[in-house]
Amino acid sequence: MNSALPPLSSWARNVTPSPTLAVDAKAKALQAAGEDVCGFGAGEPDFDTPDFIKDACIAALRAGQTKYAPTPGIPELRAAIAERYLADYGLKFAPGQVVVSPGGKFSCYLAILATCSPGDEVVIPAPYWVSYPEMVKLAGAVPVIVPTDDTMGFKLTPAAFEAALTPKARLVIINSPSNPTGTIYTRAELAGLAEVAARHNIYILSDEIYEYLTYDGVTHHCLAALSPEIGTRTIVVSGFSKPYAMTGWRLGTLVAPAPIAKACAEIQSQTTSNATTFGQFGALAALREKAKARETLALMLAAFDRRRKFLHAELNKIPGVTCLLAQGAFYLFPNISRFGLSSQDFCARLLDQEKVSAVPGGGFGAEGYLRLSYATSDEVIAKGVSRLARFCASLGPR
Repeated sequence: MNSALPPLSSWARNVTPSPTLAVDAKAKALQAAGEDVCGFGAGEPDFDTPDFIKDACIAALRAGQTKYAPTPGIPELRAAIAERYLADYGLKFAPGQVVVSPGGKFSCYLAILATCSPGDEVVIPAPYWVSYPEMVKLAGAVPVIVPTDDTMGFKLTPAAFEAALTPKARLVIINSPSNPTGTIYTRAELAGLAEVAARHNIYILSDEIYEYLTYDGVTHHCLAALSPEIGTRTIVVSGFSKPYAMTGWRLGTLVAPAPIAKACAEIQSQTTSNATTFGQFGALAALREKAKARETLALMLAAFDRRRKFLHAELNKIPGVTCLLAQGAFYLFPNISRFGLSSQDFCARLLDQEKVSAVPGGGFGAEGYLRLSYATSDEVIAKGVSRLARFCASLGPR
């Protein structure tokens, strides 16, 4: 009898673990061991979920909202999400075009599964959020990476987009505001990309999870609102994690043309079923209690903006480091290529030598950079960037 077990699936063998979660886990392990670690790795607000949202969830629990809910979300929440897209962007979505999922990450995956078949190609500009290529591969599709860099403002151009297209292209993923760079596309830039997508008849996945985290008066433009024609091919993903500090609640949103939304709901019905029922009532409060939500967001944005400006200024004082000023999200993406180390080696040595955790740019498809999250305390940022400067100095003059 053959005692050897069969191999794991090709999906399991080929998927790459999330480097952002790995860095965060290692930093937390060092902290648990008593080390003074300055963590810049986490992609979540360092604020607690507002009490009014927690109270609504608790009330739902006490009212017995602990059973299965409709797969695409409770009707009240889907209607409230449709209403907020009308209020924010003038977009008219029916509640049936809304899917509430267990997290923005799963919303992205649903969009990919609903539009891409094995062998289809998905265009992804780099730097990209680490999960995009892996989700594409898990769907059996092929990621086509189009590099950008800081000299281009980390933005995909229509010419570069079109050059990457083949007859197999099915979808392009646009993330604005961006993780990891904080880049925000202008309306004209989005329109240029959308025109290429329309001309070649491909879908657009617009990941807008950081839509409310913008600075310096810069406006976020919802891609689906550019024109009715663009809206017919655009899937917009967002959620509650970033603007309401609800990362652990796992509540994502997806709005799309009716056939795509229906397909996403059907796929979700066979995978996760509904997002946590009582948690959806907390999300409903976040949308209904508009004044409280605006107050909470304003407090977070004020803190993030202060940290953004401080960290950016300090990074650019370090010889050998250059960094663009992010316009959105809560990340900076400094260029450390002049030190002659891979981003993986740079971050590993930085953590070992100075107890500063950062995420290597290679994980985002951008070697020679690293991602620093300023969704952490002012004290950690000040101490961490000082240690980073000392570490860079130890590598020699540049």
